[in-house]
Formats: sequence, structure tokens, C-alpha cells
Amino acid sequence: MQKLNFPSYSFRFKNSENKVSIFDEIRKKFIILTPEEWVRQHVVNFLLDEKKYPKSLINVEKVLKVNGLRKRYDAVVYNSDGSIFILVECKAPEIKISQATFDQIARYNMTMNAQFLMVTNGLNHYFCQMDYENEKYHFLSELPEYTI
Repeated sequence: MQKLNFPSYSFRFKNSENKVSIFDEIRKKFIILTPEEWVRQHVVNFLLDEKKYPKSLINVEKVLKVNGLRKRYDAVVYNSDGSIFILVECKAPEIKISQATFDQIARYNMTMNAQFLMVTNGLNHYFCQMDYENEKYHFLSELPEYTI
């Protein structure tokens, strides 16, 4: 897999039926390794190791309803009260981050109300803080670290 714009992490891999899988620390199981999953696993490690978020507050690949449609978010970090702190959208490295990517995460966030958004293809990372009062988001240079 391609080198991404994240620190180096050590991953557990498994090969079965000519398919490589990567172990997901959050879901506690091996997941087929796709380019998007490669990015998602780097994001999970980034949130755990660099930003110090507890594993218990991170969730990966769950279904949500957006305008009556079933969609899947890539990752979220919860606040201790159960509200959503960070919503993450991952794309494969070859997918260019575009306005459509931001529109997608904004649609998801209409039902999730996260305080922060992260959009990444593993090479380029974008971080935003939501401003619900003025119906805008502000780009940030990085996400905040976990604080108790």
C-alpha cells in the first residue's frame, strides 16, 4: 500500500484467499484492506496516538440515515456525554478531495452535529470547526488534542 501523509504505524495483517486484511483496533476484527480502509486505519491510529483520544470514544463505519437514505460514516469521536466531537470522512488516496467531498460530510453532519470535521484521502487532510450559529465552518491547521 501507498505511503500516506501520517506518521508510521505498525499494523497487523492477515492473508486469506488471496485477500489481505488489516486488523481494526476499534472493531476488533480483520477488515479487507482497500485503499480507503488503509486511510481509515491511519486515521484511527492518528486519533489514538497523536491526538490521544480514548479508544472507547471512537467508532468506525456505522450506518446513519441522511434524508431517509442509509449512509455509512467512516469514523467518529464522541464526547463523554455521547454527543459527536469529530466526524471523519476518508477517501482512497487516488480520490481528489473536492467540494463534493465537503458536501457529503456536511450532509452527514446535518444529522450528527459534530463540533469538528476531518476530511482526508491520506495525503491531504482538512480540519474544520463548525459554527452552527452562523451556519459556517472554519478551516483549522489541525484537530484539537483530547482533553478530559
